[in-house]
Amino acid sequence: MLKNAKTKLSLMFIIIGLIGILSIGITTIIMLENMALVVEGETETIRLNITEMEIILGIISLVYILLSICAGILATKRIIKPAEKLMDMAEEVSTQKKQMETMLLHMTDGILAFNMDGRISLTNPAATRLLRIMPEDDTFDKIFGKYNIDVNLEKVIYLENWTSTAQKATIGDNYIYMFFAPLRNEDETPSGVIVVIQDITEHVKLDNMRKEFVADVSHELKTPITSIMGYADTLLEGEYDKETQEKFLNVIATEARRMAKLVTDLLTLSKYDNDEERTRKVEFDLGDLVKKCQEKLQIEIDKKHHNAECFVTANVPKVYADKDGIERVVLNIITNSIKYTPENGTIKMYVGYVYNDAYIKIIDNGLGIPEEDLNRIFERFYRVDKSRTREMGGTGLGLSIAKEILDKNGGSIDIKSEKDKGTEVVIRIPIKK
Repeated sequence: MLKNAKTKLSLMFIIIGLIGILSIGITTIIMLENMALVVEGETETIRLNITEMEIILGIISLVYILLSICAGILATKRIIKPAEKLMDMAEEVSTQKKQMETMLLHMTDGILAFNMDGRISLTNPAATRLLRIMPEDDTFDKIFGKYNIDVNLEKVIYLENWTSTAQKATIGDNYIYMFFAPLRNEDETPSGVIVVIQDITEHVKLDNMRKEFVADVSHELKTPITSIMGYADTLLEGEYDKETQEKFLNVIATEARRMAKLVTDLLTLSKYDNDEERTRKVEFDLGDLVKKCQEKLQIEIDKKHHNAECFVTANVPKVYADKDGIERVVLNIITNSIKYTPENGTIKMYVGYVYNDAYIKIIDNGLGIPEEDLNRIFERFYRVDKSRTREMGGTGLGLSIAKEILDKNGGSIDIKSEKDKGTEVVIRIPIKK
């Protein structure tokens, strides 16, 4: 816009000057010619003066043109260039403002800024959402006061080094971390407060899960270790008959196997968590796999006199997955049905095909799972009835491992259950395309 201003300004000075000079010159020449008509005997002298006047006017015009160019250059340096610089700065500030607005709009962390009076001067959608800011919440005290967050605006501004600048709070179902810092001008004078808000809900949940996991593992290992130590010490303290010794040794062996199974399950989960367990996918018949799993558990089924049947619908396509992993999942689900179904119960297994997935549906009329527990059954070490599960030799990791295996194979598991009425488990596995 200002790139040609120098040329335009110089031309403007030249044109205005020339118009003025020509006007004066033409007026003077006309006056002299008129005088030549009136004054006799001096015509040649007057004409000579006119010629000299034209020369003078030409010189003046040339000088004026040069002065106009100089004036244009001077104006460019003193007016145009500073104006160009201001416009460039304004454009840069506008660009930076747009970039800042875009960043604030899409940030997952909340940003709140307050002036010295405690009124909001800047906010973004994340802050509004995390702190549930309503239209009437327009001051520092209103926003943080309703959550009983003990932060004082003046202390943050003037006593930064002696005031806690970090706070945690629970707002609804979310855990929020807030960091308070004073805003300062270029001369280091305070101008307000800025607050950065982070949603740390997932971090808190993961930390709680880690603590629970450590506590559960410690508890699960402590019980068998205590039994092993107790029976071993008893055997060492005195002489017992062979029958008693065998009884004690059987308990020790059972608890040792239980510990070994727990450690094996933990190592399996660890491998899946760290992507160390490679899935060896092959093409196989899902119906045949389920029937073989039933055969492996037939002794347990017969012990409780269950009526267990497997039905395979016609033309089920072959699946493409980790065969060993899927077998482990099926064995785990059927074993649970056997354990938690009373004697003379019924266990039905169906293998079918829908859309792009083959499925296994296992239905029993066992003890079932209360509705309030269904959302947590895939959590590690979570048990509906801890004492009953431990008595039956479970580690509380079977369903967690099953879900990990199916996730790795692009499958899924869904469980529906009602207490004292039975459980339905549906496993879906992608077919070979």
